[in-house]
Amino acid sequence: MQPLLVQACRETLAMVGWSTLIAVLVGLPIGILLVLTDRGGLLQNAPVSKVIGQVVNVGRSMPFIILMVALTSFTRWITGTSIGSEAAIVPLAISGIPFFARLVETAVREVDHGLVEAVRAMGGNTWTIVRKVLVPESLPSLTAAATTTVIALIGYSAMAGAVGGGGLGDFAVRYGYQRFDSELMWITVAILAVVISVIQFAGDLAVRSLRRRGRSVAAPRLWLLRAKEPVTADADRAA
Repeated sequence: MQPLLVQACRETLAMVGWSTLIAVLVGLPIGILLVLTDRGGLLQNAPVSKVIGQVVNVGRSMPFIILMVALTSFTRWITGTSIGSEAAIVPLAISGIPFFARLVETAVREVDHGLVEAVRAMGGNTWTIVRKVLVPESLPSLTAAATTTVIALIGYSAMAGAVGGGGLGDFAVRYGYQRFDSELMWITVAILAVVISVIQFAGDLAVRSLRRRGRSVAAPRLWLLRAKEPVTADADRAA
């Protein structure tokens, strides 16, 4: 069983890795766009915000097993097959995108609005604010969101294995559950627990490091906010 178990671990890591990459690359701009188009945002647009928000809500509310079955034809069109670890990447990524987008929205909303106003007062456009303020300031929270997404996708990948998705879930069902081998089942559970613990530890370590780095540059940001007031006052007197 050892070679099969090693292969299952590789399949799970590949599925989760690729689906997380796609979820982050697509979910990040969607989450930022939800903030920008919301009421009071830099690109305030109520219809666009409602449409994007509704699509994200529908994606988040869909149970993964149902989503995976519903996307069978689409998955077969993309990958040429509807079973195996490669096919499972498609529904995993699609389920991870709205999940990560909502976490991004929450993280970006925590950014100090005063910094955004300071950059706007200095002539910064929307792209500059996103690139220089929103993303850097929310980077620790975004890292925590990515860690949460990875862990959630590991659980989804185990469910995908139950319907032919490959990986540790498929290994546990085929060689543990169907053969009534409880020892093999618990070995699989232990491996998943270790993988999740390592990922969570690495994510927490990265978040703490980013927060320490953020505090080290807090003084220049405070100076920027204080420097904004005299400029505004001089402009008012000139007017």
